Amino acid sequence: MQNEWIFLITVLIYLGSVLALYKLFGRNGLYIFAVFGTLLGNIAVCKCIDLFGFSTTAGNVLYASTFLITDILSEKYGKKAASRAVAYSFSIMLLWMLGTQLILLFTPNASDYINGSLQVVFGLVPRITLASLAGFLCSQNLDVFLYHFIWEKTGSSRARLWMRNNGSTLISQAVDTVIFTTLAFWGVYPGNVFLSIMITTYVFKAVVALLDTPFMYLARRIEPIPEKKEQAAVRQQS
Repeated sequence: MQNEWIFLITVLIYLGSVLALYKLFGRNGLYIFAVFGTLLGNIAVCKCIDLFGFSTTAGNVLYASTFLITDILSEKYGKKAASRAVAYSFSIMLLWMLGTQLILLFTPNASDYINGSLQVVFGLVPRITLASLAGFLCSQNLDVFLYHFIWEKTGSSRARLWMRNNGSTLISQAVDTVIFTTLAFWGVYPGNVFLSIMITTYVFKAVVALLDTPFMYLARRIEPIPEKKEQAAVRQQS
């Protein structure tokens, strides 16, 4: 049960970190985690693990937590702020792909001992990153659209927050899972393993999406420190 405990602990750490960064740095903290999540997620997704008897990847929690970020931004700052997080992460992923491939172009000297490991990890980056970019752009923009669509249809009351949070995330993560796993792993694993990865990847992302609902309600109540300082400064000037 070691992997299962690590999975649950990781969910709490990452979702809790989203709130901590938001409290400390405001919306900039959310942008920071969005970039962090996409970068580390591109590495973690290369590791295949077993959870509760099913094959999946180690990057599920990180990818799922980025949807919490766009939902918080949508809820508190609007569609433009949420779309900005998507744009930041997309730009960083492009630079990440370029940077890792430039590193591999260097010829190692006789004393180097890590180039082989870098070749194994970064050699997968182009395919993984391109798959991630395609899934990320489609799903994150869909998440922002659906969040505000549900908001317009149901109203902005706190009682309906769970509906727009879970409704937009569960649908958009299904799209992300199909696009990403197909482009990243089709032909890499046997058919039964590939199908298992696709199904369980979505299941575990959906679990994280449901678990992030309390964090979404907490985020709505949080008043970030930078914004409190700005409000205090405005009051002093007036």
